[in-house]
Amino acid sequence: MTSPKPGTPGATRVCPHCKTTILESASVCPACRHHLRFDESAIAGAKPRISPLHVEGTISPPDNEAPWEYSMVVTIRNERGEEIARQVIGVGALFPEEERTFTLSVEMTQATGAKARRRH
Repeated sequence: MTSPKPGTPGATRVCPHCKTTILESASVCPACRHHLRFDESAIAGAKPRISPLHVEGTISPPDNEAPWEYSMVVTIRNERGEEIARQVIGVGALFPEEERTFTLSVEMTQATGAKARRRH
């Protein structure tokens, strides 16, 4: 996978607070939620955001005395079904009568700017 050039849709940077790779256009880090831009243009240019995918589920171990381990893995595929990203988000163990709730959501904003219509 090639990285888009700075200023193009999909270009990334590193959040100075949590060091997560985020979109260059983000004014708030989606991981740590710190504000990254406080200038007037960032405030005035607040883009509409949609959430086309939101899934929540709860897991618990089967009824027995043994603990169970889990791994949460997120995979992103392109339109041809090719894997373009795979990441382990978290791991852990569940003991009897414990449970974990997982939420996955995808947020989208329209790419804007001079290079927004270009495609690689």
